[in-house]
Amino acid sequence: MNADARELAANFDLEKLTPEFYDNPYPTYRALRENEPVKRLPNGTVFLTRYDDLVATYKNTKSFSSDKKREFAPKYGPSLLYEHHTTSLVFNDPPSHTRVRRLIMGALSPRAIAGMEPDLIRLVDGLLDAIAAKGHCELIDDFAASIPIEVIGNLLDVPHDEREPLRDWSLAILGALEPVVSTEAAARGNRAVKDFLAYLETLVARRRQKPGNPKRDVLTRLIQGEENGERLTEKELLHNCIFLLNAGHETTTNLIGNGLVALHRSPDQKLKLIDNPELIKTAVEEMLRYESSNQLGNRMTTERVELGGVMLDAGTSVTLCIGAANRDPAQFPDPESFDIARTPNRHLAFATGAHQCAGMALARLEGAIAISRFLARFPRYALSAQPVRGGRVRFRGFLSVPCSIG
Repeated sequence: MNADARELAANFDLEKLTPEFYDNPYPTYRALRENEPVKRLPNGTVFLTRYDDLVATYKNTKSFSSDKKREFAPKYGPSLLYEHHTTSLVFNDPPSHTRVRRLIMGALSPRAIAGMEPDLIRLVDGLLDAIAAKGHCELIDDFAASIPIEVIGNLLDVPHDEREPLRDWSLAILGALEPVVSTEAAARGNRAVKDFLAYLETLVARRRQKPGNPKRDVLTRLIQGEENGERLTEKELLHNCIFLLNAGHETTTNLIGNGLVALHRSPDQKLKLIDNPELIKTAVEEMLRYESSNQLGNRMTTERVELGGVMLDAGTSVTLCIGAANRDPAQFPDPESFDIARTPNRHLAFATGAHQCAGMALARLEGAIAISRFLARFPRYALSAQPVRGGRVRFRGFLSVPCSIG
């Protein structure tokens, strides 16, 4: 087994992944963590799998930059995908990152998020009613994917009859963040950015004419800016609206889908949560750790720096493997076990440091309400066919989960 693990680690190439890896990457992550935790890949980049190395990287914003202009220029060329992914919040350093994050966080205050709970419960219950009437469900399309689209649509106050294309745009744009992007995937992504920008230009124009309440309407808040006069440029505004939808959409869809599948595959934990519904908060944290919705992050070294005993030159592209770090036995006892009562649980599903996810409180609320109410309504739910994975390494989730409701 040790020789096999060493060989698995030695042969790992993020640009040449196998179907077995997409199905279950964790044996590979374990092999890397144990044998080559700071792995130099054939393309010259470095792949990190240890928890402590990820935390050190996240917290050292001086040596590890989030700015992606240098990395994305050869990947996307002078395209709309390049413009989008180098303008949005997550791929920028301070002071630009700080300024945009402050505007967004102002509309995602604890009070604002608490105020969303009644509408979220109504939304979830309406979806559950529709599933009950049908007698079965496709867990992703009928439930998991429908929730964040509505929540983010409400945050930006997108009219309900204009929300239909949002999910496809999001999937196409995020799909272009994979380590290897085909010509077709890049074309889909660029087309999605173009269509999304065109739509947002009309939405922003309407909102300028008729502003909403900036305490709950994120788009109005971003348009109006801070009281001190600080505002986003038009390009920053449009691209960060796209980022908000994308960041809040697929990751939360994956949290709900991954969580309900994990419960189905761990009947003892499912029964434990049914009998102890007050455990939903720690259960959601364990779902985030066990099957992290976002598996990879990226940084670029700005100077020569030592990490995990390895010297990295300036200009080295670094991939942070969240999925591996969240199963590091140095941080999590018995990490391969799914334990809904696990505590403490300092997982990195939302990263940490300056770039910790701005919407994590909202994602937690969505996950807790969706999963707890689904389980209470359909305690005997079961997978009725083999679920279909999304076929991506960065964002881990399901495309399809056929489900009976008992």
